[in-house]
Amino acid sequence: MYFVIMGCGRVGSMLALSLEKHGHEVAVIDRDEAAFRRLGPSFEGLRVPGIGFDRETLLRSGIKNADAFAAVSSGDNSNILAARVARETFGVQNVVARIYDPGRAEVYERLGIPTVATVRWTSDQIVRKILPLGALPLHTDASGKVMIAEIPPHPSWVGTRLQQIEEATGARVAYLTRLGDGMVPDTDSVFQEGDLLNLSLPSGRVQEIEDLLKSVKPVD
Repeated sequence: MYFVIMGCGRVGSMLALSLEKHGHEVAVIDRDEAAFRRLGPSFEGLRVPGIGFDRETLLRSGIKNADAFAAVSSGDNSNILAARVARETFGVQNVVARIYDPGRAEVYERLGIPTVATVRWTSDQIVRKILPLGALPLHTDASGKVMIAEIPPHPSWVGTRLQQIEEATGARVAYLTRLGDGMVPDTDSVFQEGDLLNLSLPSGRVQEIEDLLKSVKPVD
């Protein structure tokens, strides 16, 4: 897969190196060419000097071929603007923006731009948001028969009560991560866009449940 990252600070460089380590192609944008030194001599991706929300800069980064875009510069406004340009102008579906102000992060989440507040930030969280490719095992019991796994549902499941997801899958929702905060859901909790869904389930049913949730939600 091909990823474009805006910002080559500590987070952006770590994210770029992590994605490349996993075999993906990466382009990194930064207005300060000196920032690319953080990538080290072994980085084989594209280094693109320029402003990350500028159309020409994005074109030079290969945004038209990007599977995902992450805006992780030091400016909230720049990150949101770049994320919106990537999605609305170039049609990149998987985008995420780094936001310093948690209150603003919540607002932009509601507008459909997945965000991660800096206080909660780790490069692993970003990888999970822009690389939703199957179940991510988080914990397995000593017998290996039961596990907790993060499974990204199809967008059609947004707005579904968690109780309905449990009934459809036969699994239990162990917890949600929403806007960087973990929460134990109650009977009225609803799955929202940007939520990380963590299910407790039999290890032998992971593929079955993953296939179900990755498909369009069945009509009630």
